[in-house]
Amino acid sequence: MELRLRPASPAPAPPAPLGALRGRRWVTRPRPHVDRIASAWLIKRFVDPDAEFLFAPAEALPPDAIPFDVLGAELSHAGADCTFETLLRRAGLGDRRLAALAEIVHAADLRDDKYQREEARGLDVALRGLLAVTKDDHEVLATGMRLFDGLYATLGGAR
Repeated sequence: MELRLRPASPAPAPPAPLGALRGRRWVTRPRPHVDRIASAWLIKRFVDPDAEFLFAPAEALPPDAIPFDVLGAELSHAGADCTFETLLRRAGLGDRRLAALAEIVHAADLRDDKYQREEARGLDVALRGLLAVTKDDHEVLATGMRLFDGLYATLGGAR
């Protein structure tokens, strides 16, 4: 909830050089849900194929890892955008399917009615169910990433 209330950023930052973000460790909060899973998927599939993901509370983030979807992190909610949208913009990725996926993730995460995506409710419910039956965050992430692989594949005809 605290990420939803974050004040707007003054201006969007330019896209980060992708080379500088490869081969790194990435950290986010435990018990990943839609925005954190989608963001990890985006990182692994389009930014850093060798990414290693860690989970830690905000007060115990490893200093050598890149934090995402953590209050105060550069790669987090920015203005009216969820973390997935921030990462998409910062990485300079313009894929039409990623743009559609960003709307779905935004709608499921923020529920602010900015986007009317019918997939958002189903995605939210599916991931809540996954969290309810899976205690290991790495297993949640792996299964959630497969779900995003499938969702991305079906968005070939997205608007």
